[in-house]
Amino acid sequence: MESNLHFSAVSSCLDSIPSPCYVMEEALLRRNLELIDAVSRRAGVEIILAFKSFAMWRSFPIFREYIRFTTASSPYEARLALEEFGSRAHTYSPAYTEADFPEIMRCSSHITFNSFSQYERFYPMVKSGSEPISCGIRVNPEYSEVEVELYNPCAPGTRFGITADMLPTRLPEGIEGFHCHCHCESSSYELERTLQHLEAKFSAWFPQLKWLNLGGGHLMTREDYDVEHLIRLLQGLKARYPHLDIILEPGSAFTWQTGPLVSTVVDIVESRGIRTAILDVSFTCHMPDCLEMPYQPRVRGAETLPAEAVKDAAPDEYVYRLGGNSCLSGDYMGSWRFDHPLQVGERIIFEDMIHYTMVKTNMFNGIQHPSIALLHADGKLEIYKHFTYADYKNRMS
Repeated sequence: MESNLHFSAVSSCLDSIPSPCYVMEEALLRRNLELIDAVSRRAGVEIILAFKSFAMWRSFPIFREYIRFTTASSPYEARLALEEFGSRAHTYSPAYTEADFPEIMRCSSHITFNSFSQYERFYPMVKSGSEPISCGIRVNPEYSEVEVELYNPCAPGTRFGITADMLPTRLPEGIEGFHCHCHCESSSYELERTLQHLEAKFSAWFPQLKWLNLGGGHLMTREDYDVEHLIRLLQGLKARYPHLDIILEPGSAFTWQTGPLVSTVVDIVESRGIRTAILDVSFTCHMPDCLEMPYQPRVRGAETLPAEAVKDAAPDEYVYRLGGNSCLSGDYMGSWRFDHPLQVGERIIFEDMIHYTMVKTNMFNGIQHPSIALLHADGKLEIYKHFTYADYKNRMS
């Protein structure tokens, strides 16, 4: 069976956890935050939280013990930064609108434009505003090692950022930073190769800048990540360009392996020898990355098998496909081997379901959202949110 040592604390209070429920563990969150804080201090860089990965605002007091800022991509995220995190956001969006931009300005300390046409439309508003805002432009080094095109921001024909050949020798008034995003759950060695391309194409403009944002996807809290290599890379970058403030805005790294999604078996069906345990959660509603990425999550107490293994499982093997409770035909994944036959009412625990999963949920089919909880370091379980019919009805009104 696969090791689940990182997630042992949830087992101690499983009976008190409603189903379904996302459960973040404070002790695991603080472990990540301590590592990120150490990287920030030793490398002399700013590491900020990307709301696109995690926005459970009731936990922000814990984050504020370790970091100062967040990054937003919409008026709602920017407002959450100001009102709940207590600091103005570093904001980037592929396109701003006249209706939204005043709110973006009110809630942001940094605004990155995706194109010069966006800069030309909105910088006059920034310049005449009452609050100081540092502006930047997103650049595209035309290099990324992200293999899944859905998540590759530098794929051919990308709508993100401008290439070096589009930059004037002298940057326009007010452009104080470059923003570059090329990674997804990547290693420090991918960052090293990215920096080679970034500097080769864009370092000629660095003397005109105040800051360089290296975006997200730096999965420094993953167990096999070479943190010391990352620190050396960033220290070297700072040494080469001491006038630049270096910013990283990872999402997954903050909440990587900080808690599971707890669910329950509600039925077991079999067709043509394929056994499916139907759960009170949905892959398409509650774990969309499993279908989009795609990836097969770990299940506590089960062995992850190739997806097709369920079709070839012997009758005496406890191999199951797991199915969601929506009407979408493809709302299932497989296969997992258990050491016992599953029973209706049994808990199924999907590991590492806090980053991205929670913020991407939807209410397709009116499926009830999982509750949201924090397991405090002292063992106390606090239910932050329990969703009801009113949440669905209000969203549809």
